[in-house]
Amino acid sequence: MTTLAVLGVGKIGGEVAFLSSLLGLADELIIYDAAAEFLRAQLLDLQHTGIDVAISTDHRLVKDADVCVFSAGLPRNQNIKSRTDLLNANLPVATQCSSALRGFGGVLITVTNPMDENNYYLYKKIGLEPRQCIGFGGQIDGARFGLIMGEYGLSGTPWVLGEHGEHQVPLFSPLDGSAPEETRDAILDRLRGASMEVIKGKGGTVFGPSWHIASPIRAVVSDAGKTIGCSCVLDGEYGLSRCSLGVPARIGREGILGIEEWELDEWERRHMDDAGAYVTGICNALGV
Repeated sequence: MTTLAVLGVGKIGGEVAFLSSLLGLADELIIYDAAAEFLRAQLLDLQHTGIDVAISTDHRLVKDADVCVFSAGLPRNQNIKSRTDLLNANLPVATQCSSALRGFGGVLITVTNPMDENNYYLYKKIGLEPRQCIGFGGQIDGARFGLIMGEYGLSGTPWVLGEHGEHQVPLFSPLDGSAPEETRDAILDRLRGASMEVIKGKGGTVFGPSWHIASPIRAVVSDAGKTIGCSCVLDGEYGLSRCSLGVPARIGREGILGIEEWELDEWERRHMDDAGAYVTGICNALGV
């Protein structure tokens, strides 16, 4: 039996709850949202699917869940261009939700942006172990990278490390085909704005993130030991500490089973260091 909790069941959180039920990733759901009428509507909508999953809206049960997805807060929009612009708005939401996670023994998957900083904040605020805290972002960034690669004659597995935001680090060294620095910079620039066309057209991203959030959930509940790109609390890996940043990590029932330290080329190392310095600076100022 696997119990999945979702804190914040708006566009992405609601879709994650639905997908997890549909894919058989959860036997029980605990959903919670600060908007009581909206929460009731989401509960009924999920029940009306007829999917055989028990659903509760009691936030007091969240601490006993096997996996909790934190997706509460404001999304990016056309007026909020960067994920860091969301920090002042969403940090109070993370603080409020942290009370439901006191004594939580499962695996936390942080989605709310700025994701890396929120993942680190919840780790410190709740007093979780680093292995329990998985930040989502690297997989959707990797999928976007994969779509662009073919235009430049590049093939291979698309990996994106670093920050889930402006300081992301697409990996070119493992790919088939060479990419000079100007090509890398052009691709990186496109990745930084990849979500904005969706946001402008429909108000926010939904399908892509929701589908890829199902991947770490599946890795946890199936104890897969699968290596995915996700934000992890670092303690010396890649020469970085006191932050949460996107790295390749093996994911299983206990959460993060191990972080893999891959060799980076000079361009990748430079951008990874920049990402680390940027995110660490913000994490150190969070006051936790």
